[in-house]
Amino acid sequence: MLLAVLNYAGIAVFAASGALIGVRKRLDLFGVWTLAALTGVGGGVARDVLLGIHPPASFQGWENITTASIAAAFVFVFHPQFGRLKNSVLVLDAIGMGVFSATGALTALHHDASPFAAALIGITTALGGGVLRDILVNEVPLLIQERDLYAIPALTGAGATVLAASWGATDSRALLVGAVLASGFRLLALWQGWRVPVAPEDVAGRFFTACRRGFRRR
Repeated sequence: MLLAVLNYAGIAVFAASGALIGVRKRLDLFGVWTLAALTGVGGGVARDVLLGIHPPASFQGWENITTASIAAAFVFVFHPQFGRLKNSVLVLDAIGMGVFSATGALTALHHDASPFAAALIGITTALGGGVLRDILVNEVPLLIQERDLYAIPALTGAGATVLAASWGATDSRALLVGAVLASGFRLLALWQGWRVPVAPEDVAGRFFTACRRGFRRR
C-alpha cells in the first residue's frame, strides 16, 4: 500500500516540477501538461522497461496519468504561489528523486532483481523523468549540471532501500529510509553548495616538473 502511495506522490511531485518549468518557459496549457505528464511517468516507464513489464504500468490504467494531470493543473493555476520558480523546481525535484529512487529499487526487488540490479533500477527510476524533462525544454539535465550532486543522492537512497530490505526491514521502513535519505542528501547538498570534484589538471605533468626541479637543486 505504501509503495503505491509513494509512487503516486513521486509522480505528482515530478509532474509539478515539470509543470513549473513549463510555466517558466511560457508554454501553453497543452505544453505544460505534456511536460508534466512525461516528467511524472518517465522514470516509471524506464523502470518497467528494464524489468520487462509490458506495457509499462503507467499506460495500463488511468491513475498515473490522472495524478500527473491533477498536479499539472494545480501548478498551472496556482504557480504564482510557488514563489521563485527555480527554487521550487529544485525542491520538488529533490523530493521526487528521493521517492522514485526508493520505490524503483523496491519494485525491482519485488520482481526478483538482484540487489545490485535493484539499486541501478532505482537510480534509473529517479533520474529518468527529470532528465527527460530537461531535455524537452533544451536545458542541461540536473544530472550533469555544474558538477551538481544529483546521481549520488539517488544512489544513496536506492542503496539504502536495498540494504534495509535485505536486512529484513518491512517495505514501509525500507521505503521511508531510502526516500528520506536521498531527498535529504540532495536538499542538504543544494543548501551547502556541495559539488562533485572535477578531473585535476595534469597531475602527472606537475609531479614530473616538481621532480625535475628537485634534481636541479641537487
